[in-house]
Amino acid sequence: MARCRLLLFVAALSSIFGLLHASAGEADPIYSSAGKGLGQSPSGRRFEPQQGHWRHYKPAASPGPRGTNRGGPALKQRDPVGTASRVRKATPGNHVNQIAKQLRTCTIVSPHFGYQFNFCEEPLYLRWKQWDCLSDCRYHCMLAREDERKKVGLKPVKYHGKWPFQRVNGIQEPVSAALSALNLAVQFHGWVSFFIFVNYKLPFRPNKKPFYEYTGLWHIYAVFAMNSCFWSIVFHSRYVDLTEKLDCSSAVALLGFSLILAVLRVFNVTDEAARVMVSAPLVAFVTTHILYLNCYQLDYGLNMKVCLGMGTLQLILWAVWAGATRHPSRWKLWVVVIGGALAALLEIYDFPPYRGFVDAHALWHATTIPLTYLWWNFVRDDSEFRTTTLIKKAK
Repeated sequence: MARCRLLLFVAALSSIFGLLHASAGEADPIYSSAGKGLGQSPSGRRFEPQQGHWRHYKPAASPGPRGTNRGGPALKQRDPVGTASRVRKATPGNHVNQIAKQLRTCTIVSPHFGYQFNFCEEPLYLRWKQWDCLSDCRYHCMLAREDERKKVGLKPVKYHGKWPFQRVNGIQEPVSAALSALNLAVQFHGWVSFFIFVNYKLPFRPNKKPFYEYTGLWHIYAVFAMNSCFWSIVFHSRYVDLTEKLDCSSAVALLGFSLILAVLRVFNVTDEAARVMVSAPLVAFVTTHILYLNCYQLDYGLNMKVCLGMGTLQLILWAVWAGATRHPSRWKLWVVVIGGALAALLEIYDFPPYRGFVDAHALWHATTIPLTYLWWNFVRDDSEFRTTTLIKKAK
């Protein structure tokens, strides 16, 4: 008996700690119950998806509240697969009707309320994005709860650490995904223009290599930048554990290499041995952090501190160098540094998405687009400036 009491105490204590670490939206009892008992009957048997395009709302045999239809006929309505429709007739009790509307896209059994909801299987265009019954159920329940909060004047809350977004064609954050795609296009355009400028418009050394010593480093930077944009598109389209880890890892890798590149260019490190000595500790740190996020714990707070630290350090390096050098395009560097510092504030001071689409992170993606274009302009100007300087010294 004592062991049973101890186990009950530990279970209750763990549930309390789980609520303390959960987001405000997850603490909602109706939202947290969404998807419980998915695909199971009170006897434990799984319900198979209904064939065709029919959805059934069938009262259970148990008696309902007074004044309701007890054991009435099953209600059928024609509804295409994958679309969400409301229950057209009242179900026993207001709370049951509320649950029925919130969990309308799932295969659910609710023995507590005496109701069973059988829905169709998701179409292929949603299944490949892993929109299963449970995730779909949570999404619609989240929107229903947010509508209720809005009606009573409450502000939006986060669910699983993320704001409630309106998805479009299965894309969870359509604005951020679209801006990430545009950023990818700008990164690709900037890299191609730099490649053409260095290889076809600037002179070469006698050994057929470019005068600009940082050409190869900028090519590697372009690969990291485009890789980060790509996984940002994937993550904002559908965030699951894998896409989240890939997005975080690619962003950390980009910031780490950007810091290495800033140190090498600001201090004009051209010797290969010196470059290895400078890069090795930073590579080890970034690699360790990525392994920690992927293999141990995806700590958002720690990752934000690491990213802000590396980003701030390289902004300081570029700002000091822009003030000390006589580079003809230093004004572009100043704009990128100041713009990047202001854009970082959007990552710190977060706010709910406007109409379920545009939040602080989406605005951050929007600000990076013109800054990326100006940044690659500076890189081209730097290659020309450095090549001209080396040719004058050779003469």
